[in-house]
Amino acid sequence: MVNLFLGETFRLGMRNLRLHKLRSLLTALGIIFGVAAVICMLSISEGAAADELRLIQLLGTENIIVQSVRPQQETDVTKSKNTRMLEYGITRRDADIIRQTIPHIREVIPMQDVAFLAMRGEKQYPATTVGTTSALFERVHLSIAPGGRALASLDLQTKAKVCVIGSDVAKSLFPLADPLHDTVMVVNQSTGGVPYEVVGVLKPVQTAGAPARTTNERDFNREIYIPLTTAESSYGDKLLKVSAGTEEFMDVQLSGLYVVVDHMDRVKKVAEMVARVFESQHKQQDYDIRVPLASLELAQKKKHDQQLVLGIIAAVSLVVGGIGIMNIMLATVTERTREIGIRRALGAKQRHITLQFLVETVVLSMAGGLLGIALGWISAWGINWLVHWQTIVHLWTVVVSFVLSVLVGIFFGMYPAIRAAQLDPIVALRYE
Repeated sequence: MVNLFLGETFRLGMRNLRLHKLRSLLTALGIIFGVAAVICMLSISEGAAADELRLIQLLGTENIIVQSVRPQQETDVTKSKNTRMLEYGITRRDADIIRQTIPHIREVIPMQDVAFLAMRGEKQYPATTVGTTSALFERVHLSIAPGGRALASLDLQTKAKVCVIGSDVAKSLFPLADPLHDTVMVVNQSTGGVPYEVVGVLKPVQTAGAPARTTNERDFNREIYIPLTTAESSYGDKLLKVSAGTEEFMDVQLSGLYVVVDHMDRVKKVAEMVARVFESQHKQQDYDIRVPLASLELAQKKKHDQQLVLGIIAAVSLVVGGIGIMNIMLATVTERTREIGIRRALGAKQRHITLQFLVETVVLSMAGGLLGIALGWISAWGINWLVHWQTIVHLWTVVVSFVLSVLVGIFFGMYPAIRAAQLDPIVALRYE
């Protein structure tokens, strides 16, 4: 009996919606655009956040990055009017102390900048040449293009004149040729040019250090990597930079360190200990410590906050849609007052009338929710295709949007339904 009653109520509600197709569509428009706005805005936010998080993760969530930084008020030892010596940055002693005294460290990877210009024939490229170990490529997730290889332990043992070049370096110096086993001339203003055999080319690296992102991380695509032992024996610690007639000798033992922690849970604690080592060993702020894990957590919090704000803004559209449904249903109640009176006179109870009108609003909101999901997905795809913004539509976004649309329909449809049910049958029958 109950199933028969529910089925008849549902059929009555659907028949009334079909009788006024245009009005039903217009009533559902607020829900349609509200759901579409929720999905579209959250997909844009999710895409941008996912891209940012991925770039931070590429730096290694178990890594602590330390870089030498030229202090703002460095101590200059002036040799002549146009020559000066700058001594600052990370020392080998810093690396040894960190390696020997701080627990939970898996590896310390030193980096030493030795030159800032690369040549091949007449072509020049402002690439930074870095001496490092073979561990860098694994710990910082650097992939080698097919056919090549990374630096190996044997290269460090033999102080080999080999190098791995970034993708931008390869494109600039070898636009039409295969760089592998060819030669790149690394030019240092003190020692002149030294040839290195190219044994590997990095795949394009998207990192948080891309210049367009205006951060201080390294841009691996514009660098050349040689064995650290080769860099130390061939160039030493002093770099000469000549600009506008002024000679600058920079005594920087190590340009950077990657401190690899054995577990992600210990990264922050180890970072604090690394900071204390540098504070005790350096009188001036000539270093910078960055923790990708901390940046990742901050970006995740920012993502959640942004999603909440965008979700609230988009949900306002759903509320507006719900108000539209309530207004139309109130008008419908007035229009169908006589029908309500006849149904009550024939024995329909208040709950029957309430359920009939509630069915109509829920069906409208459900249909609007489904159309809104389709429109939101198409909009997200269109944004990705037209302006090349990454958009990600998660299942939870679709489910939450649909559930919200149904709840909005129930909430804003309840008042018109109750108002219809509370009409006096005699007054309703006399309504013209």
